Amino acid sequence: MKNPPVFIITGLSGSGKTTAMQAFEDASFYCVDNMPLELVPRFLELPFKQNPDIKGIAFVMDMRSKTFATHYTAGIRAIEDLGISPEIIFLEADVDTLIKRFSQTRRQHPVTGKKSLLESIQSEIHSLRLIKSTAHHIIDTSRLSVHQLKAAILNLISRGSGNPIEMKINVLSFGYKYGIPGDADLVTDMRFLTNPFFEPLLKHLDGESKAVREFVLSNPETRIFLEKFTQLLDYLIPLYQRENKAYLTIAVGCTGGRHRSVVIARTIFEHLNHKAHHPGLIHRDIDRDIRKI
Repeated sequence: MKNPPVFIITGLSGSGKTTAMQAFEDASFYCVDNMPLELVPRFLELPFKQNPDIKGIAFVMDMRSKTFATHYTAGIRAIEDLGISPEIIFLEADVDTLIKRFSQTRRQHPVTGKKSLLESIQSEIHSLRLIKSTAHHIIDTSRLSVHQLKAAILNLISRGSGNPIEMKINVLSFGYKYGIPGDADLVTDMRFLTNPFFEPLLKHLDGESKAVREFVLSNPETRIFLEKFTQLLDYLIPLYQRENKAYLTIAVGCTGGRHRSVVIARTIFEHLNHKAHHPGLIHRDIDRDIRKI
C-alpha cells in the first residue's frame, strides 16, 4: 500500500502552528502535536496509517522539544530511510507581530530562561534558520487571519493530493414544533405549502411515500420555490467552499417535520447529489408526529 503523505509543521512560536494543524484535521489527516522527532520513525511504522479514512499524517514540531533543532537533520534522515519523504511547512511572522500575539495570549515563549520576550524570539529565529532553509513551504502569517491561514494550508494540501478538500453538506428536514436545529446554517420554511396532513388519504403517510411526494411536488408554488432555491444553493455553495467552510447544514422545516419538509429535503438532496456534492440526508422528526385516530 502506498504510504500516506506526511507533513511536518514547524516554525516560530506564535506563528500559527495550531491553526495549521486544525486545517490538517479538517482535511482528515491524523495530527500529532509536539512529538519528539526521534520517535517519528517508530510511530510511522504503526498500522493505523493504512486506515482509508486517514488521508495523511501531520506532525507539529518546534522548540518546545529542547532537542528539536539539534536532532532535526538526523531525524529527517531516519524518516527518509523508511521510504517516506516528509513535506516541511515552516510558519513565521515578523517580530512585532509575534510580540503582539504573545502579549495577547499571555503565554510564555518556549525559548525563555532569563531572556526577555524579544530576546527569546530572536534566539528562536537564529536556532531555526537552518530548518527554515530546508522547508518546502514557508508561510509568513503576519498579515493572515485565522481563516486565511487555514485556507492557505488547505490549498497546499489540495495541490499535493490533486483533490480539493470537500465541504461536508447535510440536508435536514425538521418540524418547527420540535425546534429549529442548532447546527443549521441555512433554514427554509415550507409552511407556505398546502399541508398533506389535512388530506385524509395522506395524513398517515410521510414525505418519503410516493403519494405525498406527488402531492407536494404537483403544487406550482413548490416547483417555483425549488427552482429559485436550488439556484441560490448553486450560487452559495462555491462561495462557502472558497471560504473553506467544513460543514454546511441546510435545514428544511414544516410544522411537524413529517410531510412537506421531508419531500423538499429529499428533492434538494437529489439536486445536490446530481451536482456531485455528495450530501447527507437526515429526516430528524419524520416519526415524531404520528397520531393514532
